[in-house]
Amino acid sequence: MTWITRCVLLLAALLLACSGAVAQPAAPSSVPPAQPEITLDSLRAKMEQVPDSAEADDDVQRLITLTDELVAQSDRFVAARTTQLNDLNARLGELGPAPAAGGSAEAADITRQRATLTKQRNVVDADIRLARLLSVNAQQHRTELLAQRRAVFEAKLFERSLSPLTAQFWEQMSEEWKGDKEDLSGLSREFRMGMSSALASSGWGSIVLWTLLGIGVLVLAIWGVEVGLAWLAARKFPIGRLRRSLLALLTVLAYVLLAGLAASAAWGLLDELGNWGTRSSRLAIQMVRMVMFLAFVVGLGRAMLSNGRPSWRLPPIPDPMARRLRPLPWLVAVCALIAGAPVQINQVIDDPLNSVLTNLVPVAAFVITALLTLYLVRHARGDALEGDPDDGAAAARPAWVSLLRGLVGLMLLALVVVIAFGYLAFARVLAGQVLWAGIVISLGYLLLKFADDLWMSLLSARSTSGQRLQKSMNLRPQTLDQAAVLMSALSRILVFFYMVIAFIAPLGSTPGELVQRSGRIGTRLKVGEFELDSGAMMGSLLVLVVGFVVLRLFKRWLENSYLPNTQLESGMRSSISTLLNYVGAVVVVALALSALGIGVNRIAWVASALSVGIGFGLQAIVQNFISGLILLAERPVKVGDWVVLGTAEGDVRRINVRATEIQLGDRSTLIVPNSEFITKTVRNMTLANAEGRVLIRLPMPLTTDAQKVREVMLKACHEHTGVLPSPEPGVTLDGVENGLLVFQAIAFVPNPRMAGGVRSDLLFAILDGLREAQLSMAATTAAPVAGTLGASLAPGVPPPAPSPPSPLAGS
Repeated sequence: MTWITRCVLLLAALLLACSGAVAQPAAPSSVPPAQPEITLDSLRAKMEQVPDSAEADDDVQRLITLTDELVAQSDRFVAARTTQLNDLNARLGELGPAPAAGGSAEAADITRQRATLTKQRNVVDADIRLARLLSVNAQQHRTELLAQRRAVFEAKLFERSLSPLTAQFWEQMSEEWKGDKEDLSGLSREFRMGMSSALASSGWGSIVLWTLLGIGVLVLAIWGVEVGLAWLAARKFPIGRLRRSLLALLTVLAYVLLAGLAASAAWGLLDELGNWGTRSSRLAIQMVRMVMFLAFVVGLGRAMLSNGRPSWRLPPIPDPMARRLRPLPWLVAVCALIAGAPVQINQVIDDPLNSVLTNLVPVAAFVITALLTLYLVRHARGDALEGDPDDGAAAARPAWVSLLRGLVGLMLLALVVVIAFGYLAFARVLAGQVLWAGIVISLGYLLLKFADDLWMSLLSARSTSGQRLQKSMNLRPQTLDQAAVLMSALSRILVFFYMVIAFIAPLGSTPGELVQRSGRIGTRLKVGEFELDSGAMMGSLLVLVVGFVVLRLFKRWLENSYLPNTQLESGMRSSISTLLNYVGAVVVVALALSALGIGVNRIAWVASALSVGIGFGLQAIVQNFISGLILLAERPVKVGDWVVLGTAEGDVRRINVRATEIQLGDRSTLIVPNSEFITKTVRNMTLANAEGRVLIRLPMPLTTDAQKVREVMLKACHEHTGVLPSPEPGVTLDGVENGLLVFQAIAFVPNPRMAGGVRSDLLFAILDGLREAQLSMAATTAAPVAGTLGASLAPGVPPPAPSPPSPLAGS
């Protein structure tokens, strides 16, 4: 198991631990309670609990949750009843239809059984119809509740109150604060009673000691985890960009995990020692979740700034600016705490706090945080200039810094104007969404970097795992690089999708709520008559990947194990492997379409359109395809044959389904459509007999001793190692042409490709033999016979230019 795999498993384990840390305490019994059976009466009773309208936003959210549960239970009820209905239909099908009136009577038991089954089937079918009706009613109620909540939200969002610039605003706020104090006094009283009971059980000393000890352990744990992760990343993580993004992500998860464990342990201890009320317990559990969210913000900020390891910093932030921005994560966390505290308190007290206080406090916290951020960024710029004024790189301000300053300044100006006109609710929502957008963008940047680095480290041809894939699966480096880029792009699209979902989510939403919101966007995509859902698309993609992997393994087994043990030639083995690969690819694509819900019968119109296109534009392609199949079946031309096609002559290197590759004498490759081998004349030099023939025609004077010439030519043929002893070479007197005796020598070689070289060697040997035998060659002014050896000329007459040998001469 590689370190990348271990890190991914560790990341998944930390995510599961974090999601479990925010859960409410489980019941003492480990055995889950039995789920009550879903009945039609229970669905009706739950539907009656859903009113037509709701006043408070919390009531709307509760009713929406209730309708979602009702729809889910209705779907489960319909699924169970559908199974029963299918069973009843199958049993009725076995009994067959009832006999027609006046026909032969059937047995009484069969008639009674059919009536019973028909009655049961009608009851089940009626239950299914009623359950579907209840599901539709619940979905309609949910749509109406969402519209009502949207209308209420818009009304509150643009509700105008008194301006904070007027004295009446502060007088009204003072009056409303008196009522808020009375509402908070009950919650405060519960906390005091709980703390008093906890102190009575343990005492002040123990509480203080455990608190100090817990804070010390938490600080030491955070420091130890940071140091340990840095050491692990530097020494154990694979070299590359993945170690930076993985270290940053693990740092964020470590902060969330440690803070969540510490807060959960603290509340668990207090809950065990004291007697806490219902509202105080609910608020404490919400505060535990808030602590985890604040730890996430702080950890994310520290991971992005990376002041302890500047060379490992992901965003392009200069070192002076990063040091100046060190308090920024804590400022954002405090601002998020102030903005979220009123919301958490409103969920547990009977009467919510006044809207003025709930809206003004978060806006004021955001304004203070924004001003401090501008101050830190401005002074970080000044420190960079003072550190080395001659350094052009240090003096150059990043573009995103100027953009950040401009956006923050513009947002502050807009908030001041909105607050001055009395739109406090709109100002709170605007400030909260800006703060939330900054957190989402930071997390999205980290996840985008991690996704790209992860796939590049897993699949890139330059990585260790990529090189292992090349060796084990015989993949090309370009294929792995393309897969890495595609998977990185898909991961980035997924991250960007959840970023968009998170942008419209409220401040501090949990990952489960984001997933739920993404499910509400719609899990089905309808294109014409085809309806695709995410599950079917993932299943189809899985079938496609597994199918092509199995196909590659099958092709590898076929080429390396099975076909070499057959009597087929190498060319035929290559053709069979290629053809089966195409057939397997078609089968895999068909299975993927079937998993997607698109059967072959549903794409009949595509096949008909293709048939029209084949009849016109694809005629040549289909003709070459069919010709390739004929070549593979009849095998008039095989891989390795020496063929002559028109003026082209060479060796067949590969026969594809559409075209054939021929290597010419100059080592270039000629691509010939397969239809050329079927419709035109082709000369196969090695189809039936792989031997080559050497032909030499030698003109000599009439006075030459013919027997000596014959002996010289036969000696040269017999002494050459490339000439086959059987069939035996021979020399004949072909005739008399232009006053010359024409001798003809025929010899055979193992391969036609050797004919040219052997012919040249024999000519050299024959000339040497004639010179040794003192046999002079003929001299003539007439044009030499093609393919013959010219005679000697008269003194002073230049020799004629040799005629080029025919391609077939000597074959």
